[in-house]
Amino acid sequence: MTDAYLKKLLGEREEILLVTRRHWFVLLREILVELSFVAFTILIVSILALSSPGNPLVGLGYLLVLIPLASLVRDALYWNHHMYIVTNLRVIQVIGILNKNVTDSSLEKVNDVKMEQDWLGRMFNYGSIEVLTASELGVNRFTIIGNPIRFKTVMLNAKIRLEEGQVRSVVASVAAPNNITSLLASLGELRDRGVLTEEEFNAKKAKLLSEL
Repeated sequence: MTDAYLKKLLGEREEILLVTRRHWFVLLREILVELSFVAFTILIVSILALSSPGNPLVGLGYLLVLIPLASLVRDALYWNHHMYIVTNLRVIQVIGILNKNVTDSSLEKVNDVKMEQDWLGRMFNYGSIEVLTASELGVNRFTIIGNPIRFKTVMLNAKIRLEEGQVRSVVASVAAPNNITSLLASLGELRDRGVLTEEEFNAKKAKLLSEL
């Protein structure tokens, strides 16, 4: 889900193509202890409430449940705010709820992408991605992320489109002067054949040269 903070990270003409997080297995592993403690505490308190109505320990027991619940909410928020984003220009990793840690790699500097996915990862759609770059960071490793195949595909397609756009720009910048040179030669031939007067030739020549 795109939020206001992600939009602030975007540059001019930059668009978000994909947002993913670590697989829900990671969240389950983090909150499993809290869930077990909550369930066990509620069971004990319920038994105590039925066997000793009005026992003050019952209220205390329910208060104790709030501690693992708070930890559970914190873990869920941290998981939700740990995001991997692919844009049309770069790959971004954002970590943190209030304090943010942002790491990004330009698609121009991505040299290779390695994906690791065992049979369990294929079954539950998770895996790890290594992005090898020419930057100082060298390698960015995203572990146990959800839908790694789509993440890799979107990133590589964005890199291809970026490179194709750069090639078109270079070709256009090189081709423009060559086209003008050809047009000037054609205008010279028309002048020599008497189709254009010297004044008309000079006017059109000046217009073409102004476009360089």
